[in-house]
Amino acid sequence: MSLLHTARLNGHEPYAYLKDVLERLPTQPPSALVELLPYRWTPTI
Repeated sequence: MSLLHTARLNGHEPYAYLKDVLERLPTQPPSALVELLPYRWTPTI
């Protein structure tokens, strides 16, 4: 819940954020997981 609230505070739509993160998570290298945090996340096109 805190990830969704942080996404909302950073101006992201929570559903879009969560959907994108869950789709990207299996292929994201461990060293780049910080890019999926709400304050660093940029949506994929």
